[in-house]
Amino acid sequence: MKTISEKPYELSWLEEDIENRLGFHAGRYTSVNKGLSFLFALVLLFIFGGAIFGLSFLETSQPISNMFLRAGNVWTLGPAMLLFFISICSLFFKGRKLALQKKALAISTVPQNPDFVLNEQTAETALIRLRKVVDNPRHFILLNRVQTALASLHNIGAISEVASILKNQADNDENQVSSSYTLLNGAVWAIPVLGFIGTVMGLSSAIGNFAGTLSAAKNIEAIKSNLQSVTGGLSTAFETTLVALICALIIQLFLNYMQQKESDFLDECNDYCHTHVISKLRLAATAREVENIDTSLTNGIPCAEHEKPSIKAKTGPSSGPPEQKFKTPRNIPKD
Repeated sequence: MKTISEKPYELSWLEEDIENRLGFHAGRYTSVNKGLSFLFALVLLFIFGGAIFGLSFLETSQPISNMFLRAGNVWTLGPAMLLFFISICSLFFKGRKLALQKKALAISTVPQNPDFVLNEQTAETALIRLRKVVDNPRHFILLNRVQTALASLHNIGAISEVASILKNQADNDENQVSSSYTLLNGAVWAIPVLGFIGTVMGLSSAIGNFAGTLSAAKNIEAIKSNLQSVTGGLSTAFETTLVALICALIIQLFLNYMQQKESDFLDECNDYCHTHVISKLRLAATAREVENIDTSLTNGIPCAEHEKPSIKAKTGPSSGPPEQKFKTPRNIPKD
């Protein structure tokens, strides 16, 4: 009879990352797979389009549906809404990936015993322990830092080098997180531009139709027909800009919220490294110095303070009798 096996890892990137679970190639850290966001955005766009089309049959909702279904608006609001849903999906997946990254803060990468210190020998033990609780530490911002620091300590053994490596890794992580927002920042810029393009198209259409209205000044029916085209062009001009600005505002607020959360997470990673790695390295250095001193005293090697008296004894003035051997000619008695 088979028994249910326990979970092999406390934290598994392959099993818990949302992109891996959906069968897509997962982005590094909190970076999002662009193809996955695009596919989900297309699905949402079709759902949104179907909902707008359904609202067009309700008389009370026609002002809203006409805003999206007007012939002059489709060419600009269609791409703008696609970018909007791509951004929303990217930020949603980024939030899920950030939640997975935060789980690493709860893992004890090194023993919490106050007497435990990190040195060349214990660093290897900590590395083995880390790889047993996480399937692949390099896919986590925090655990990748700790793994890099422990490997450097085990190979180099210099505390100053470990601290420098942690600082450089923190800078690289900040650049990585910042670069993951490049597409989103581009979408926030492009959506209002599409709205302004719709405005220009609507105004040009309205002006062109108004010229036709002036040419048919004697025909009342023609004037009415042309005025409807003029007002339709003006509606396109203002509606596209309105929708685009609202979409850009929503994305910008969501984006700023996620950036703040990631910035706070990076600060927590820095605090974690100082508490669990840097502080242990300082204790390890003190213990090593004490061990070297004890070894020197055990082997009978005198310290610098014990050597000073012997040096003074060698270089100090000699005793009285040796001084009498050196006499000047004045001290030689005459016959």
